[in-house]
Amino acid sequence: MSHVGVPRGTVRKRRTLALLTTGVLTIPVLAGCSSGDEETPRGVAQDIAPTARQAVADGSTVNWAIDALPATFNAFQADADSATTRVTEALLPTLFPMDKAGQPRLNPDYLESAKVIEREPKQVVLYKLNQQAVWSDGREIGAPDFVAQWRALRGKDSAFWTARNSGYERIEKIERGADDLQVRVTFSKPYGDWRSLFSPLYPKEITGSPETFNDGARTTLKNTAGPFVLRGVSKADGTVTLARNPRWWGDKAKLDTLVFRAVAPKDRTKALTDGTVDVADVDPSTADRITLARRARGGNGQPLTHGPGADVSPAAALYSYAVAHGSDEKAAEAEQAARAKNRKAVLAYAAEQKALRDFAVRKSLEPAYTQLALNGESGPLADDRVRRAVARALDREELARTVLGPLGLPAKPLGSHLALAGQPGYADGSGALGEQNEKEARALLADAGWTRGGALQQPKDTKAGSEAEKKGEKEGEDGADADTGEEKKSTGGAEKEENAEKKDAEKTDKDADKDAEKADKDAEKDEGKADKASRDEEDSAASRDEGLYIVGEDGKPAAHAPAATGTSAVPALAPARHAAFQSAALLRQAAAVLGEDGAVAAQDKQPGGAAGAYAPAGTPAPAPAAAKGQLGKDGKALTLRFVLPSGPGSQSLRTVGDKIAAMLEKIGIGTEITKVPDESYFKDHIASGVYDLALYSWPASAYPATDGRPIYAKPEPATDGSLLVEQNYTRVGTDHIDQLFDRAAGELDEKAARDLMKQADARIWAAAGSIPLYQRPQLVAVDKKLANVGAFGFAAPRYQDIGFKNRQAAGSSADRKK
Repeated sequence: MSHVGVPRGTVRKRRTLALLTTGVLTIPVLAGCSSGDEETPRGVAQDIAPTARQAVADGSTVNWAIDALPATFNAFQADADSATTRVTEALLPTLFPMDKAGQPRLNPDYLESAKVIEREPKQVVLYKLNQQAVWSDGREIGAPDFVAQWRALRGKDSAFWTARNSGYERIEKIERGADDLQVRVTFSKPYGDWRSLFSPLYPKEITGSPETFNDGARTTLKNTAGPFVLRGVSKADGTVTLARNPRWWGDKAKLDTLVFRAVAPKDRTKALTDGTVDVADVDPSTADRITLARRARGGNGQPLTHGPGADVSPAAALYSYAVAHGSDEKAAEAEQAARAKNRKAVLAYAAEQKALRDFAVRKSLEPAYTQLALNGESGPLADDRVRRAVARALDREELARTVLGPLGLPAKPLGSHLALAGQPGYADGSGALGEQNEKEARALLADAGWTRGGALQQPKDTKAGSEAEKKGEKEGEDGADADTGEEKKSTGGAEKEENAEKKDAEKTDKDADKDAEKADKDAEKDEGKADKASRDEEDSAASRDEGLYIVGEDGKPAAHAPAATGTSAVPALAPARHAAFQSAALLRQAAAVLGEDGAVAAQDKQPGGAAGAYAPAGTPAPAPAAAKGQLGKDGKALTLRFVLPSGPGSQSLRTVGDKIAAMLEKIGIGTEITKVPDESYFKDHIASGVYDLALYSWPASAYPATDGRPIYAKPEPATDGSLLVEQNYTRVGTDHIDQLFDRAAGELDEKAARDLMKQADARIWAAAGSIPLYQRPQLVAVDKKLANVGAFGFAAPRYQDIGFKNRQAAGSSADRKK
């Protein structure tokens, strides 16, 4: 599956260094902090068609789709990506790969043992290497390789362009042990995640100097130590070709060659049907096509019930035939051309479906989770009460069902930022924030000063005229969270003013015949109530539509548009209550004629109505949707910028985004959804902080104390006053969270370290900067004759075991082409 929504360079099991964010939070009673024994929830099993090696044929080639050619083969550089990980796993030593449960396990191909042999006065780890382990040039893997990698990654020499040094900076020295096969590593301070180090392990020829480290491993790897060696890279063909390593001492690779082929996610279906690839991560739509193709096996010559033309009714088909053979020659010619085009599409689709019968969809849960990120740097979300209100409004179970339910995967929301279900350290810490509760969410917003009608009232101390307007503009730039204490005070005054206005309105209605001038003024208020009664449900959907635009496709600027200020409607010349009902009735009649099921078009609800439209004399323009149910404060509506990717592989994120917008609307929060190209989603919006709400994913880790800290730690201010942020894109963090991560990283007792991580997770929940939603689905299309490959879940692939079952080497892609 495409990794849109995953920060570049983080689809690996490790995450890079980051400096982080702001916010002192009020912590409620925290759940998830217990150190008692807890049963670890079971994760979803991997789906790889496991087959004993003796039942797998020797030879043949497998083509495996990747998103793009690796930007570098150096996994420790900033632009390393998912393709880098996929290739280097087959070429280089990983000392402790993750197993099916997401735990690091010693790899016997490289290590006989590795353990802490001393704790005092300093931690010492002794590695005993496999006696047969050699690089592809024949040299033994040994202490010089460990030393060179430590010196390159410890962060003391800026000439090495590294993306991270977590753990390596804690090493004091590395020495040869009792013999050449022993490596003794002494730490300057305790490091519980020591197993994360030296994976992948590069030869000293690459890590020994800045020149070879920075440039030597970007386009090639001349010396490797895995079941395969790098045969070549072809930019023209978009391929990385691996061949069986003749010096490999472990289980012999079943395949002769393994080809990683760059295929964009949108082209995966075609690549599968024309035999270009044998293994490919796919999206739900392609997975559905494969499932339908396998169900339709045999077919008995019957037409397909899906695909082009399948939804044409008998009446429509008869009408098409009549037009194509009718007396109107021009219409007949056009219809015949359309019918011919449709027949061609049907035949092409049927051929693709026939080819897709050779594939199976293997599915599991990917070791990554999707979260809702709330940018707490400025604006309404700088207030932790608003962030918690957003979180309490979400039905996370419904969001999980939306994505995972149709795929037949367990649709349970994720309860932790630092572990996934099935990992030993997993515990549901969401109780620190609280369950979904719209009533309490509204109370939090009210406490923060956001009230109904707040978007229509001016700040308490503003004066009429241009000076007030200028002051309002300045306050908008300074952020909605300034002077929080004064905002709380003004809330009570606003409620009193609203009560007084209601009493005045009632009195004015009774005296309307005596005082026509007052009746005209109060008409604007009454019109809003009557309009709400008749079109409440229509406004709900339309208000979201009004806040939606696609950058580059609608003529609007990419910058954030100012939120609606809730200006009053045009003064009415007729009784507002009657005019409002007339307007609503006319709009419903027009919608019925147009066959829109009563839905009112968005432009009909803008001030002034649709261009060129007529209404009875005196009919007022409908009030802005934001003023009818949306909360506001000091004349500003509570509207959040919601940024989503617009690419074809991101449909599930957009569906989830729409549901979140609807949930927030129920508590009075408006959203302005902006859809941006996938390639600019992170660089120009998430990393730059140009968003309020966003959806993206983080990978799982067996080392949360090391890998989680840069994502959730408090930021460091730069000399220019800005925040240094690399991975904490929510810009929300606390000193307490930092301290828990630091204590866990230095804890050598695994149970104690996990307890500290559970406490940290509870406080991350309470800070409400990141709301985990669900573990990502993993759908892999695989040639059905292939074994030991598919949806791996947590576990790293064993590339040497992959091959065709029962000596079916003839089932390679070349035969399917024929």
